Amino acid sequence: MSKTVQISSPAQFDALLKSSKIVVTDFYADWCGPCKAIAPVYEQLSASLSRPNHITFVKVNVDTQKEIAAKHNITAMPTFMIFKQGQVDTEIQGADRRKLQDAVKKLAAEAEGGSSGFGASGSGSNWRTGDLPRGYNDITDQVDLKGLELLNADSEFGGVRVLVDPSKPTGLQKGKVAAGKEKDWVESDTDEQLMLFMPFQSTLKVHTLQITSLPPTAKDDEEVPMRPKTIQIYPNRAHILGFEEADDIPATQSITLSEKDWDSTGTASLSLRFVKFQNVSSLVLFIVDGDGEGERVRVDRIRIIGETGEKRDPGKLEKVGEDHD
Repeated sequence: MSKTVQISSPAQFDALLKSSKIVVTDFYADWCGPCKAIAPVYEQLSASLSRPNHITFVKVNVDTQKEIAAKHNITAMPTFMIFKQGQVDTEIQGADRRKLQDAVKKLAAEAEGGSSGFGASGSGSNWRTGDLPRGYNDITDQVDLKGLELLNADSEFGGVRVLVDPSKPTGLQKGKVAAGKEKDWVESDTDEQLMLFMPFQSTLKVHTLQITSLPPTAKDDEEVPMRPKTIQIYPNRAHILGFEEADDIPATQSITLSEKDWDSTGTASLSLRFVKFQNVSSLVLFIVDGDGEGERVRVDRIRIIGETGEKRDPGKLEKVGEDHD
């Protein structure tokens, strides 16, 4: 379900400007072609970055909300305005996807309490440690959330979308801050295997994958989920693989993690054979087993690092997929 708020009155808009630290506003018109073209990008940002009372994404139809449009001197569509503490912080005219993404992520990172934005550090979230590989960015926002699939996940835990959420995992939060919050991670169900399908909005060059896993400390080892150990990676699949199907298809890359690979935030970096991941429309991650003797595997977050490319060309992507059959 979309988290974007459709503004229906000036009073509603004014109330949101007072209650939310940051309000990202899309001034659009139904007849505007560029507005429709960039709408999926805006919805993607809204779905991944909305935070109650911190970051709110809204849409204002300039034809039905003329009073609001006039008050803010809207003369071109689309126009994006980002309000911080009720005041205009950033204005972007036109359907400039990159400017919109960079501006929103920068302020979103600030709203989470960090001093630097996505563009400055490349991290997108201040809870992670270390710098990104030189010349590459966090491109997790290119994941098509509607197409995400996860097999063998226990339904008592968070859904598949929590894996690409940029917020700080509750596993890294202390005391009362984390108490009472929803389980924002996933765990395997009947055994330790998980199968994740991630389609992208555009073709990507994928340099590194980062997986965060934060199993709790407990006396009873049988109750503690494991971190992933063996991960097989398949690019450019048209759909998620079945577990038996994956056994019959050679992975483009298989990575085995050990205890030393996990940093202080419970994150392991998986360096990919970059030449094999140059024109990627989707990834399937098959977590084959866990690092231990348990029966469950836990994953809190997944981050994708690389470069964004052009919108997908179905014909070309079909040929790329054939190379890995």
